[in-house]
Amino acid sequence: MTDPLHQRLLELAREAAARAGELLRDGRPADLAVAATKSSPIDVVTEMDIAAEKLITDLIAGARPDDGFLGEEGASSEGTSGIRWVIDPLDGTVNYLYGLPTWSVSVAAEHDGETVVGVVAAPMRGETYHAVRGGGAWATGAWPGERRLACRPAPPLDQALVSTGFNYVSEVRAHQAEVAAKLIPLVRDIRRSGSAAVDLCDVAAGRLDGYYERGLNAWDFAAGDLIAREAGALTGGRPGERPARHLTVAGAPGVYEPLQRLLEDFGAWHD
Repeated sequence: MTDPLHQRLLELAREAAARAGELLRDGRPADLAVAATKSSPIDVVTEMDIAAEKLITDLIAGARPDDGFLGEEGASSEGTSGIRWVIDPLDGTVNYLYGLPTWSVSVAAEHDGETVVGVVAAPMRGETYHAVRGGGAWATGAWPGERRLACRPAPPLDQALVSTGFNYVSEVRAHQAEVAAKLIPLVRDIRRSGSAAVDLCDVAAGRLDGYYERGLNAWDFAAGDLIAREAGALTGGRPGERPARHLTVAGAPGVYEPLQRLLEDFGAWHD
């Protein structure tokens, strides 16, 4: 049975993600420009990232003023309620800047440090994915009602479709390319969508067998990680560790384990 508090958090997260997704989809200016850069000149922030985060934090703070926040575009507060919201208002900013459809809004809620709610809205797909800890993973889209998500039965690793992402710091990206070059002969193929949250939800939905990436922050994977796990996937970082900045891995049981071992052998986590 779902905790009533967690159910209320889910409803608020779904509303916040939906409203931010509508703002980003319908309010994108034709002359959208870069507002700032982050880790490098090609790691960009647009005016819409900032506007979407403000919409989300204002909505949540209006309903729950004692909660804390951790947001990609600067929202940060401790709060006093034991609830912290981890927000990526626009995951896939470069895709969005170029008019590519793979971008998302990611909203997660932590309760006493554990992620209990995750919502990822992918407006250009017309899909939203959500999970409450212990309650399974679900999606709405072009189909009627809500669909329960389940990761794919594991194929042999050499038949696994795996996704990854690349950092915007050139030295890190060069190392990631070396790891991908070693991995690609050992799997069916590699994809690169540009949105970590979407990749994790695609593992949950059975559209990918596995996913890995170096350099993610908590807001990139918090919601998607919960959704993937509630769909039956395994997630982590280096062996024995949780997903973290040095490595995030997700996959169907039977794919996750050999993929994680290869990534460890290849030094995919290398700082």
